[in-house]
Amino acid sequence: MKKTTLPAQITEARKLLEHAPQTLAQLAKAVGWSPAYLQKQFVQAYGLTPAEFISQQKFKSFKAELRKNSDVTRALYEAGFGSPSRVYEQGAAKLGMSPLAYQRGGAGLEIRYTIVASHLGKTLIAVTERGICAIALGDSDSILEKELQEEFPVATLKRVDKGRDEFIAPKVKAVVDFLAGEKSQVSLELIGTAFQQRVWQALMKIPAGQTMSYAQLAEQLKMPKAARAVASACAKNKCAVVVPCHRILRGDGSLGGYRWGLPMKEKILANEMPVK
Repeated sequence: MKKTTLPAQITEARKLLEHAPQTLAQLAKAVGWSPAYLQKQFVQAYGLTPAEFISQQKFKSFKAELRKNSDVTRALYEAGFGSPSRVYEQGAAKLGMSPLAYQRGGAGLEIRYTIVASHLGKTLIAVTERGICAIALGDSDSILEKELQEEFPVATLKRVDKGRDEFIAPKVKAVVDFLAGEKSQVSLELIGTAFQQRVWQALMKIPAGQTMSYAQLAEQLKMPKAARAVASACAKNKCAVVVPCHRILRGDGSLGGYRWGLPMKEKILANEMPVK
């Protein structure tokens, strides 16, 4: 496969951002492009806007400082955050856990989960204090639990028998109702990269009963050459059905892949098709 060569202006823009944060206007002036064109080309190349790239760089620096056992307050200022409130607000979204929990390798993060029968069969539902972080479908408790452990290897996992827990019970009911096709508000804790979250948010805007190809979703994200990256993000989805990666098909209309098996994907899509 021929390797795509990025324009010199794009690679230069990335180098400048890696060296120090800049506004879009400053960056555009430095590389000789208009701000709008630079933003479009940068997103096309890296899947992030320059502002999102700066935020990602800050978090990389922040996590590196925490890994050195630095004081959290010192780490956030070293990484370029202006206040503790900002890093804690964004830390929950970007790290998927509090900064202190990340500093301990996630060992302080508690995930409660249960395995219940749903409209789609055996279903594992896992929650953090902020919302549903995983919904998995399968035939075996052991396989479902192994999948959860692989997703969150250093978190504290606590199984709740049949979802009988004041905290988890209403969240489990919401998911089970949703899988049955009923209107239900499911509070999610989406844990992934900025690009993955953009893809997952876009997936949740596809109406039930409709499908889209990887290429079409990439086009919708204004990244027409990123179909493979979009497919990879779909494969990393941890919340079956609620984040509807099953609504993405190959360009020829075939089912493509599905984390929880093609028969399950076919079943979910059939359930969503309008009755004629």
